[in-house]
Amino acid sequence: MRPENRRARRRGWNNRTRESSVNAKNRLTATCAAAALIAASLAAGAASAADLVISNWDGYMAPDIADAFKAATGLEIEVVNHATNEEVMGKLMASGGKGYDVVFVSSPFAEILNGQGLAEPIDKAAVPNLANLYPEATALAYDPGNTFSVPYTWGSTGLCYRSDLVEGTPDSWMNLLQPADALKGKTTMLATDRWLMAAGELAKGYSVNEKDPAKLEEVKNLLVEAKKTLLAYDDTTFYSKLVSGEASLVQAWDGWCNYGITENKAIKFIVPKEGSDLWIDTIVVMKSSENKEAAMKFINFILDAKNHAWAAQNILYKVPNKAAMESLDKALAEQYPNMAMAPADLVKYELLRDLGTAQKDYSRIVSEIKAAN
Repeated sequence: MRPENRRARRRGWNNRTRESSVNAKNRLTATCAAAALIAASLAAGAASAADLVISNWDGYMAPDIADAFKAATGLEIEVVNHATNEEVMGKLMASGGKGYDVVFVSSPFAEILNGQGLAEPIDKAAVPNLANLYPEATALAYDPGNTFSVPYTWGSTGLCYRSDLVEGTPDSWMNLLQPADALKGKTTMLATDRWLMAAGELAKGYSVNEKDPAKLEEVKNLLVEAKKTLLAYDDTTFYSKLVSGEASLVQAWDGWCNYGITENKAIKFIVPKEGSDLWIDTIVVMKSSENKEAAMKFINFILDAKNHAWAAQNILYKVPNKAAMESLDKALAEQYPNMAMAPADLVKYELLRDLGTAQKDYSRIVSEIKAAN
């Protein structure tokens, strides 16, 4: 999403703003009653107002998407916004998916929807523009062959820094977690649990989906110590802090670092030598949709090279659409070098996956880190 609106991802589920990635299956139960009423209300309105109801983060599609889709297909869509993955998941889980036809969610939540039997299989014959996807985007571990989801954007998480304020190139997560004296009080980390934990996990050489309690305790201890050197945990204004000089080095999603680069050319992005997570935002058709044919047409419309290129041009995130990326002005990659990362290199990073019951451990550990003195 655009910086003023986002989540997380990411990346996102978090605040993405990426939102706080609390286990959807556990956390959603608490909100089901209220969510069911909202979902029922949406379902009632959707039938008369539009052919399709689509939920997405604000600013994550072209503002004229409804008019453009109607001109191309004759179909009307209603776009509703969710602030977080958890928000829309609460409604979907409470209503059995009713009230929505198409939803944009991060890949671990697409996994959950599929596991709960709420995701409609992608009708590939009805979505010929799937051919525009990079081969790497059709072989993602959580959904090989794009059987129940279609990737919309993808990217990495790394270090975003002021090259005029940081000595040398910060090429390790330890440059953030154990910063030089000159950087203490000038660094920020993402507040949401999956990304906060990922920095420590990668620094220790562990999986970003680590479940081993002993390893998670090591990560916790590292991050508790790192907290003492931070300016703040920040999911939404870290790039502004870089622009102003309040911060010098921050943990960032690649696209969000690009927002800072737009305002100050001294800002740079790097994926540390220990690696990154691979975050993906996806499109899912709900099994409960009463207009699945139109839903598939919408996905096909999004995957048109011109339409999908809008996301790269305006959100400054990479899209997994080969035809769209090849249509971009080369000046975009010159201004934002991370936009030029090859898919083959991007998919070397580890996908964030649904943690299942282990998510409660992540939530507890992050709470303990933030409460530590």
